[in-house]
Amino acid sequence: MDTTARQPGQSIDIATVPNLRDLGGWAAPGGRVRSGLVFRSAEFSGLQGDDAAAFAKLGIRSVYDLRTADERAAQPNVVPGGVEYIIVDVLSDATGAAPAQVGKALSDPAMAEQVLGGGKAVAMFEDGYRQIVGLPSALTGYHQFFTDISQPEHRPAVFHCTTGKDRTGWAAASLLLLLGGSRDDVYADYLLTNEQLVPKLQPMVDKFAANGGDPDLLTPVLGVQTSYLDAAIDEMQKRFGSIEGYFADGLGLDAATIEALRSSYIQAD
Repeated sequence: MDTTARQPGQSIDIATVPNLRDLGGWAAPGGRVRSGLVFRSAEFSGLQGDDAAAFAKLGIRSVYDLRTADERAAQPNVVPGGVEYIIVDVLSDATGAAPAQVGKALSDPAMAEQVLGGGKAVAMFEDGYRQIVGLPSALTGYHQFFTDISQPEHRPAVFHCTTGKDRTGWAAASLLLLLGGSRDDVYADYLLTNEQLVPKLQPMVDKFAANGGDPDLLTPVLGVQTSYLDAAIDEMQKRFGSIEGYFADGLGLDAATIEALRSSYIQAD
């Protein structure tokens, strides 16, 4: 396992595994979130060569793929041999076709203005985050994910969606909140996508602009905004009262599993 000391939220530079970082290092009551146990990332359909060797050094035992069937078919993961691969489609119950609309809009600047302009993109994502918290498929999926990573045989683990920012962002934020992370740290980790992923998507933005699109339309789509996580936390509080209520009543985790998460992932100073 790679035991290199990293700063909280520090990017792990593996080109074919975008938005990759250790969730460890952030302050928690009595210590810090333990490093080297759980990582977040975007999809890694292009993992090969030196990048695969660098990824192997992380010692990953389990990969949790939060994407839909269509996303997985379009960009199948390259999972190293001997690593368990678990599909956790948190949006299988989602209504509407927002991801499909966004995908089509990226290739059709005229449609982009219609679908994403006038604040529609922000509203779409805020609603999407509420679904990530409340959908039955999301509650079932995150139940499985958090139950698994409470157990040592599934660690170290990496969890991801397509760009590692929304479904992945909520999984990371909710775990850090459960572990007692401060609001500032939770949002800091969440917003790092804008630094660690968005610049790598510039060729997509340039192509969109070259085809006549307004690149500003893509800002709320390719990055993250505070209001998105605000929407998820608001939905969580309305439905379940608190982060503890979300894990216990929403996800159905028993007290022993919640304690296992806290004891495993918090390292005393």
